[in-house]
Amino acid sequence: MTLTITADTITSDETRHTARRLPIGRGVWEISWLPGQLLDRNHAITAMTLAEIVTSIVDAGGLDCTDRRWESIDAFAAELGLDGPDALVRITDPDQL
Repeated sequence: MTLTITADTITSDETRHTARRLPIGRGVWEISWLPGQLLDRNHAITAMTLAEIVTSIVDAGGLDCTDRRWESIDAFAAELGLDGPDALVRITDPDQL
């Protein structure tokens, strides 16, 4: 998993989600799976990292409620004001691409 971070975009080799810096304010970012939510650069990186983790898990066959990776998903999601299951649904929603 690799994030490519530039001054204006964050992309990944693992997920089709992207983050982009908006031309408003200073350091305001938006990520494709959280449309309308304005993030700072650090939260955009967190959101992209979370999208990478979820995408890799789903592509590998998914996870169940006892999977230890939920701890990481929940922790990253909490940084964004979400819970893990909500983040998972948003990231895997094909309308959010």
